[in-house]
Amino acid sequence: MRVGGIALLWMCLSSVYAQTVVEVRDEANERIYTLNELEYYIDSTNQHSLNQISDASFQSKFLRHSDYQNTDFRPNTSYWVRFQVHLNPASKKNWLLEFYDQSIDQLEMYIPNEDGSYRIIKTGDAYPFAQRDFLHKNFEAPLEMFADTTVTCYFKVKSHEFADIRMAFRSVNRFVFYSLNEYMLYGMFYGMILIISLYNFLVYLAIREIKNIYYIFYILSVALYAASLDGIGFQYLWPASPGWNNYVVGFSLYSLIIWALLFTRKFLSTKANAPELDRALVGMIVARTVLFLIALFFFPTILTYRNIEIVPLSLIFYTGIRVWVGNYKPARFFVIAYGILFMGFLLRTLVQFNILPFTILLHYSLHISFGVEMLFLTFALGDRIRILKDNRDRALRRIIHQHEVNMQLKDTVNRELEQKVQERTLEIHQKNNELEESNAKLERQATEINQINSMLDLDNWKLKNSIKEVLSERLMEKTMDYVQFSTLYPDTLSCYRFLESIKWEQGYQCKKCKNEKYFDGQQKFSRRCTRCGYNESITAYTIFHSIKFPIEKAFYIAYLTVSGHKEQTLEMLSEKLDLRVNTIWSFRHKVAERIEFLEKSGIKTSSKRWQDVILLQESLKNNLKRVQKEVFLPEN
Repeated sequence: MRVGGIALLWMCLSSVYAQTVVEVRDEANERIYTLNELEYYIDSTNQHSLNQISDASFQSKFLRHSDYQNTDFRPNTSYWVRFQVHLNPASKKNWLLEFYDQSIDQLEMYIPNEDGSYRIIKTGDAYPFAQRDFLHKNFEAPLEMFADTTVTCYFKVKSHEFADIRMAFRSVNRFVFYSLNEYMLYGMFYGMILIISLYNFLVYLAIREIKNIYYIFYILSVALYAASLDGIGFQYLWPASPGWNNYVVGFSLYSLIIWALLFTRKFLSTKANAPELDRALVGMIVARTVLFLIALFFFPTILTYRNIEIVPLSLIFYTGIRVWVGNYKPARFFVIAYGILFMGFLLRTLVQFNILPFTILLHYSLHISFGVEMLFLTFALGDRIRILKDNRDRALRRIIHQHEVNMQLKDTVNRELEQKVQERTLEIHQKNNELEESNAKLERQATEINQINSMLDLDNWKLKNSIKEVLSERLMEKTMDYVQFSTLYPDTLSCYRFLESIKWEQGYQCKKCKNEKYFDGQQKFSRRCTRCGYNESITAYTIFHSIKFPIEKAFYIAYLTVSGHKEQTLEMLSEKLDLRVNTIWSFRHKVAERIEFLEKSGIKTSSKRWQDVILLQESLKNNLKRVQKEVFLPEN
């Protein structure tokens, strides 16, 4: 029984510590192994040498941990990996061993020679790139098929942060094929970034909007971050400075987040569309900068800690959704872009934690999401320009339509005046004909005829002067009562249209930042600055600003005050306009003060120039030439 028990125990131990030998077969070009498929030993003291590790008495300490997860990795600890392979001298292919993770600090490969010794290859991102046997972003070691025997390769892995210990045993043919395709895809990825950067720089030269510069720096930071992760940056940008590998990832990640936050603020116009989220974005910029400086000078190991970036990225994504829900159409592509980026980060995290299996597509999911995100952000910038152009075109069409309406109204008034003149002229001709007939009948009475003619001439002269005076008064609109005045300005809309025609005929300019681009504001006829978001109402910077009664009545009171009509008392106006006496007196006093200010400034006011009284001084400077051409009340 004791012999049988000992035999059973030996069989169990043999099954636990048995080595898995890899057979070299030409039909299998590639095999990939994760750490939970390999036999390894953790050297927490970092003191073991190859002689100790390769000793026969030490082999029982190499175990396969099938439950290993990437979260179990211990930084600054040596991992000794054992890999047994049965060589095949008859193989027609050359073979090599390759490690994928380019962020491994120190990787020592012990490859057996034909005489039983080991060839040592020291590599990793802590060594200059030129020291590698293969000038490739990954770490490779060739394996010679010198005899029909089983050999054991040892690998020592040590890194100050997480390292994905994933090893591939492949033929050189397979290595060349996948390397060429991989570098081609990298070239397309980084080439796309350069093309998009150049395109946005040209757009910036055309429209001079700083958000395009922010976007350029953002995608260049994405390129630097991706290059620092996949080893392209170490190979081509700083190959002789391996110490930079410990800082470039943290710096590029910080730069990526900062430029993303700045771009979000400008693109979504959060200061105008979501002020509380704008303050949150500014606070996030300050907090991320403070964290970066603390990590840089005091705790460099946390520079590459990526999980904290979920906070600023979530804030950016939430801000985009809020602004989109608030009916800001350019935010739609922005939300889609960051949604795709979140999906890429999620897939890469699931692969890192062994929740999803390792595949080529999932391995490059972050690069793919970055590329698609940049395309959608470029679409978002173009869509924003298109929407702003459509808004500008609609506003221009409204202005043209209003101008046409005003011209039609002006032509109608002129036609009516011409008709009245023609009617009065016809009456005069009729009177002259009657006088001529009377003169013919009274030829015999010369004295009486002369007296009558003199009287008729006097009456005719008075009548002509009266007609001229009537026409002048009609043209000057000096005798217009409230009913007549209401035909010109019957409601608030017509008053606002008149204010818009004299206020912004020379073009819009923001009173806060002097920007000349705008879109429709919150109230009717108001305009909002595209740069600072300042909303200017139609009555702002006019004498009608902040009045508490209908503007058409204020128009009539201003008209009476400017034209100098004093026949109507305050009580009469109060009864006619259905306003309080104090209200009418206060507004008349305001208009009178404005007239007095203009007279002191050397500007003559009259009923034909009452626009001078309406506009405040800073607006008046830009409208003096235009007002003289305006035919609201024609000149004598």
